[in-house]
Amino acid sequence: MAALPNMLTKHPGLNTHKYSSLKVLGGEDIFEAYAENKTPAAWRIFWHYGPGKKQITILTITPHP
Repeated sequence: MAALPNMLTKHPGLNTHKYSSLKVLGGEDIFEAYAENKTPAAWRIFWHYGPGKKQITILTITPHP
């Protein structure tokens, strides 16, 4: 799983970016990645780094609002 954080931030098709409207309780940044694009209600993955090194926590996978 060590490659997953790298894949989520580096793959251009995922269009990963910080989601500025929210922060995790500890103050960590939340990121949004595209699971789909250019479709109605395209899916998004919301995640943050941690709790440990080289780990991420997926908060939700949801249709684009």
